Amino acid sequence: MLLDTLLAFDPVVLAAFIGAGLLLNLTPGSDFLYVSSSGITGGPRIGMAAAVGINIGITVHVLAAAAGVSAILLAYPAAYQAIKLLGAGYLLFLAWSAWTARDLPTKGRAAPTAWHALKRGALLNILNPKTALFIFAFIPQFTDPAVGPFWVQILILGTIFLLNGFLFSLALGALAGALADPLRAHLRAFNKLTAILFGGLAARLILD
Repeated sequence: MLLDTLLAFDPVVLAAFIGAGLLLNLTPGSDFLYVSSSGITGGPRIGMAAAVGINIGITVHVLAAAAGVSAILLAYPAAYQAIKLLGAGYLLFLAWSAWTARDLPTKGRAAPTAWHALKRGALLNILNPKTALFIFAFIPQFTDPAVGPFWVQILILGTIFLLNGFLFSLALGALAGALADPLRAHLRAFNKLTAILFGGLAARLILD
């Protein structure tokens, strides 16, 4: 069923979807910021672990979108508001951690281990309802009832989007880690900037 549905997609539509996904990955946001800061302050291993965590969170939302959970969030504002506040709270926690971090030139601030970086990345996306709503609003635009079951199309397109994002964020984390030494000299300023950006993302999440 999956292969048949994939082959039934219009190649032009599929190419447009892939291109749009790549452009979206290049747009700086909380994921971009978290992966790059993790790589700079923790090295390539921490940066790549953060990328894995971010994409675990995206996987959860893709599966939820296929199951219709995002529709429930839209139908019940109270549930959406609760998750939105949790996500904003976690972003504020990351902002405070960055703002109060000491300037350590040899030891990363983003996460003490790769496992911590992975967990933080996963939570950052799982607790962000905007990720769920974005996936639910973006992916269905490229579906077609004539192609196959709606949920199968969501899974296929979501997997393509996830793979593109995973490769991009993995490369971002590794590159940020490789350039960590020259960037670490300005770590204190980068910590403050990270805190301001995360705080701004949290405020936008609450106010929107």
